[in-house]
Amino acid sequence: MKKKLFSALLCATMVVGLLAGCGGGSSSSQGGGEAAGGDSSARTYAIVTKSAGNPYNEREAAGFKEVIEAAGGNCVVQNPESATADAQISVIQSLISQGVDSIAIAANDSNALASVCQEALDAGIKVVTLDSDVNTAVRASFCNQAGVQEVGQALIDAVYDICGGEGQYAILSATSQATNQNAWIDAMKSVQESDEKYSKLELVEVAYGDDEPQKSTDQTQALLTNYPELKCICAPTTVGIAAAAKVLQDQKSSVKLTGLGLPSEMKEYIGADDAHSCPYMFLWNPIDLGKLAAYASIALVDGTITGAVGDTFEAGDMENSPYTLSAVAGDESASEIILGPPFKFDPDNIEEWAAVY
Repeated sequence: MKKKLFSALLCATMVVGLLAGCGGGSSSSQGGGEAAGGDSSARTYAIVTKSAGNPYNEREAAGFKEVIEAAGGNCVVQNPESATADAQISVIQSLISQGVDSIAIAANDSNALASVCQEALDAGIKVVTLDSDVNTAVRASFCNQAGVQEVGQALIDAVYDICGGEGQYAILSATSQATNQNAWIDAMKSVQESDEKYSKLELVEVAYGDDEPQKSTDQTQALLTNYPELKCICAPTTVGIAAAAKVLQDQKSSVKLTGLGLPSEMKEYIGADDAHSCPYMFLWNPIDLGKLAAYASIALVDGTITGAVGDTFEAGDMENSPYTLSAVAGDESASEIILGPPFKFDPDNIEEWAAVY
């Protein structure tokens, strides 16, 4: 824990400066280091976030940029204007035209991006995904925040705990096509359906806030109106959980909240008493996820890995380095790189982590 916090604190001190020099569509200057596995000078590595103005994505981009510049490469960050596949397609096509060496994508839609990702591959560009995957046939590997089953289990157990083992709960997701959100929700449903322990829980609705603060706020209010017996809302999206937390706390609602959130955004809502809307939540370090995607991109470009299951690469001073590419559940020929298990944020540790990210 101390090692994770120390590493994260070092990253956090660089975030402001990194973000200032890594705006959407801009190319950074070269640094003077070497990448793991080879010299990355004169190489250009791009990252495409889900949308502009998303704090979680901004931190991913900061971690990505830190690693690329330390390796002596050029970093390009593209922040689409909206959290849609069309917006991402436009910026990816621009990156293909620029002839970048690799593109890391936090996908808004798994299937809609398949064609443009194939275009990138055909142009000799390495494609890796992070946070949310695309069709496995059109990327080398996926940098996964945590195992899907582990996230689903943690979330349904939190709902069970907060509801006292029975009652109604709802899910406030991002977009209906977000691959990571859908995978976690499916895992929650699978755990609930396969274990009698959860038989008294009732999922009344999966609502979609499209990772927009106002829409997430509106969806939360609609859930409160439509389900007067609701006990808990689970929001596996940082935008959604922050919006829901404010609604519930402002209205002094008895409905409680859990999910995946940024500590800095959720600090005022985390608490074990009636005055706080969220007893506890989970996440991982998005700065580290961005760093992992950068190290994977470098390893792909310099030939250390190809994206095959079993490939191994070094990732600087990251705690779980070296990383080994594992098979995706249900698709044994496709690979993923798992950052680590989900981490629980509660009243005992929220203050220290809120200072980190």
